[in-house]
Amino acid sequence: MSRPRILLAAGLAVALALAPGLAFARAGGGSSMGSRGGFTFSAPPATSTAPMGGMAMQRSMTAPAPSPGLGAPSYAPAFGGGRSGFASGLMGGLIGAGIGGMLFGHGMFGGMNGGASFLGLLIQLALVFFIGRWLYRTFLRRQPMFAGFGGIPQGGPIPGGGSGMPLGGGRAGPPPLAIAPADYTAFEQLLVAIQGAWSAQDLNALRQMTTPEMLTYFNEQLSELASRGVRNTVTDVRLQKGDLAQAWAEGSAEYATVAMQFSMVDVTKDGQGRVVDGSPTERQIVTELWTFLRSRGGRWILSAIQQAR
Repeated sequence: MSRPRILLAAGLAVALALAPGLAFARAGGGSSMGSRGGFTFSAPPATSTAPMGGMAMQRSMTAPAPSPGLGAPSYAPAFGGGRSGFASGLMGGLIGAGIGGMLFGHGMFGGMNGGASFLGLLIQLALVFFIGRWLYRTFLRRQPMFAGFGGIPQGGPIPGGGSGMPLGGGRAGPPPLAIAPADYTAFEQLLVAIQGAWSAQDLNALRQMTTPEMLTYFNEQLSELASRGVRNTVTDVRLQKGDLAQAWAEGSAEYATVAMQFSMVDVTKDGQGRVVDGSPTERQIVTELWTFLRSRGGRWILSAIQQAR
């Protein structure tokens, strides 16, 4: 087998192996994690920005309340993001078989001998790519990238939304909390600043803007990226629209869960500066629900991130 053919096949194997794990490399990694006080194990309600509501929490250090109305926690692996084991195994086996066949000159499915033309190699590479992409979209992808912008202009106020919902089992929920325009401004500023500190790998800055729990998760994710020899940067973050899902008080603690749709330039590069995921010229749009926490009269910090359904 020629050296160029070996290099092409090996390069494709590395790219496909990295892609699923890096597809949600931004702060939070496309997962649902953190704590929302008494609502930690209740999915956030629907809003105009997140019309299907939010996904249930996957990782939390909050102990589930002994109430029939609150679901049991579902702890995802530290770096796995809750992927399907069946899909990962199926994709790994299929790609491994195809790459192995190319490396040893038998073709992807054994139907072409070692003397296959370069055109045959390209056909094999294309088949692996499209099959891998289909499997990823079918089994692994949980949050689609939305096309187009909508909602309020960047920098505008976020319309007010709902308040705290009743807790499970018919118990009365905590009192609702009034959210002022200054609070919405603080939420948008934290969205941008946290992504910036994430990109700079500045744990000290993240410590000032997040709960210790969220800092732990961010540190784990950054360590995972470093162990793979890659670095993620999220730049030019712009809030497109957003609205309030819940705002409530629990004792001296105040919470606000806000659905936010924002765009950004999300790029992951290896140690040589080569792009392995994302694009430096194309913007991505995502919708997430961020929960902010403060002591009464204090400043807001990030307490949880959940994906929109």
